[in-house]
Amino acid sequence: MRLFTVHLTKRSEEQAERLYSIMLKSGDRLHNRSLIDMVLHRQEGSGWIEVSGILPGFQLGAESDQVYAWAGEAIADYLISEEEQRQLRSIIRKEFHYSQEEDIQGIIGYCEQMLSGAVEWNDPQSRKEAYLRRRSKISDELTDYLREQTELNLEGFLRFRLQAYLDELRDVVEYAVDEFVMDRQYQEFISLLKYFVYIQEAKMPFVHLIHKGGNEFMLLNDQMEPIDTDDADAVVTVEMLEKDMNFEDMIVSTLITVSPEQIYIHTREPELQVIQTISQIFENRVELCGYCRLCQNLDRGAAAEYNKG
Repeated sequence: MRLFTVHLTKRSEEQAERLYSIMLKSGDRLHNRSLIDMVLHRQEGSGWIEVSGILPGFQLGAESDQVYAWAGEAIADYLISEEEQRQLRSIIRKEFHYSQEEDIQGIIGYCEQMLSGAVEWNDPQSRKEAYLRRRSKISDELTDYLREQTELNLEGFLRFRLQAYLDELRDVVEYAVDEFVMDRQYQEFISLLKYFVYIQEAKMPFVHLIHKGGNEFMLLNDQMEPIDTDDADAVVTVEMLEKDMNFEDMIVSTLITVSPEQIYIHTREPELQVIQTISQIFENRVELCGYCRLCQNLDRGAAAEYNKG
């Protein structure tokens, strides 16, 4: 007794094989040869999978709902793993008009980060939860459809029945494009600042940048005297570059203005964004210090003790 047929059009034989393999592995009922039979038919540029119940063991009323649910999840797994990136690429090309492969890959990277639902890129639990939520949205639609229809054209179903899913992908791409553009503008600005630093002559041998915690910093010159981070010249530096960038307490622009030969950064949080930015701009002029005598004195809340030696 034939239950349903899944048609793949404009797809390679390898893609049909992958869907067939996923369906075979999706649950005991779908590959229990005494109850369910699945046959993959191949044809150039397309393929179709016939799923049938084997009588008399298969009972339509008792077994069919479970089979439809398993099939829905299996096909949803296929769509996410094999078709989702294809849909993202299509949206990026057709609706946001990006054609360079490097740009498309960069945007897809942001898409994947957002679709993972992870605050941190390598958070397995968040990634799993985000995947299951997306799979459930697709599989519910598929299961309902298979209960009513015996012919499933996957291309047509994706285009006309999964609008909520496709709308979610469009929202993701829109967010990803914004992030991609902002990141590129940031990198261009960093490159401009690096060039600005490169053409400047050093005005002092070194400075100490002390990270006191959070967003609080202290900047000392080579004489161990505080450098005013609200210096007007520092503000002029950023305005002259015609960029609007929120550097913490104008530390970066002050460093560019005083142009030290070497910057010693005293911090226990080298991953902090402003420190990463300084390291990018000043490159080999930066040296990170984990815990020196100066750091110890600052920890005791008495920076002046350093001068007493």
